[in-house]
Amino acid sequence: MDSAAWKMARSRRLHVLAVCLLLLGGCGRPVDEPQTGAYRAALELPGGEAPFGLEIAQENNRFVLYLVNAAERTRVDNVTVADGELTAVFPGYENTLRARMYRDRLEGNVTLIKAQGKEQVIPFQARQGEQYRFYKDSLTDNADLAGRWEMTLTSDGENTAAVAIFEQQHDRVTGTVLTPTGDHRFLEGQVHGDEARLSTFAGGLAYLYKLNVNPDGELEGDVWQGLASHSTVKARRNENATLEGNEPTTELTDATSKFDFTFRDVDGNEVSLSDAKFRDKVVVVTLGGSWCPNCHDEAAFLVPFYEEYRRKGVEIIALMFERHGEFERAAQAVRGYRKDLGIQFTTLIAGVSETEEASKALPTLTGIYGYPTTIIVDRSGTVRDIHVGFSGPATGRHYEEYVAEFRALIDQLLAESGSASATSG
Repeated sequence: MDSAAWKMARSRRLHVLAVCLLLLGGCGRPVDEPQTGAYRAALELPGGEAPFGLEIAQENNRFVLYLVNAAERTRVDNVTVADGELTAVFPGYENTLRARMYRDRLEGNVTLIKAQGKEQVIPFQARQGEQYRFYKDSLTDNADLAGRWEMTLTSDGENTAAVAIFEQQHDRVTGTVLTPTGDHRFLEGQVHGDEARLSTFAGGLAYLYKLNVNPDGELEGDVWQGLASHSTVKARRNENATLEGNEPTTELTDATSKFDFTFRDVDGNEVSLSDAKFRDKVVVVTLGGSWCPNCHDEAAFLVPFYEEYRRKGVEIIALMFERHGEFERAAQAVRGYRKDLGIQFTTLIAGVSETEEASKALPTLTGIYGYPTTIIVDRSGTVRDIHVGFSGPATGRHYEEYVAEFRALIDQLLAESGSASATSG
């Protein structure tokens, strides 16, 4: 090759290399704004990817996010876009998303606030246009997971009874897992032959199920919750599966003693159950925390319930057991919870979330074993019911039955109270 030809060939190679570098640079440089539309998002847990649906939209000249899991769409409107980065605070939580924005993807971390205010930082990525949950290519010959399953979750040698409820269309599976203290909310996934994968994330806890159908038609596998919690899973079909007899029980230490407490509200004012505001009222006392997804579900029910029933003589007090021992940090978390969920009823800072410490804060109870725990007090100050856990909307008929029973009990207590008031008057 002569010198002129060599120089021309070299020039062409350099031009091609420059174009390639330009293209790579275009893909690799952050952009000023995210592309709106649907994304396949995922958190990287110890068991692998925990995907969830993500939509980015512009509403009133602001970016908002929607987290999509099965039938649930969680709107996130506390979103900031600046300097090539998207930051979001999930509604009612202290948990945050922080990601660099590229032409068709996001890369960053989700930070969850855990016990004692410790941060759990989970790698996050999202890519626009990908619609699958776990498997790009679906199979036509898949195991059937639809129905009710009697499940056992085992962690550190301890077994927890659970009930799984699944629905299936082709390879798409949705449903939830009920435990004695709550449910794993809206799970969504796919069946791929004899494998099943399900996940969920709506700003609170992240779950990943990896299951296999064994030759006996039973399920075996693992579930991860965040970075630190792992259980093995075994399940068998049982359309009559129930958690009856497995629920933890909280009672008064002395059935004749009066249930009372005094804690501070978010402004630092002391509030007691015996205050005039709650006298001669049916009072719902719920124990929870802003970090607790099942407490969010209960609050979403109680907010409109309170609006309807407060005029009838019902008050609600939420005793908040937070991740922070410092009062102002806890109060700040609860203020955000109140604002984002539209809470008008009383919320008090009762202590930290560890159940042993929370039990010490309410010594008239035998113990606190799960959040939420709901205590119903009649107008005379007598505790009439204590219920541990909450079956949220993901549980279908279980949620509907709980709501119906709850309303029936409140109506009964209001009728009793009304009769007593009329008689005494």
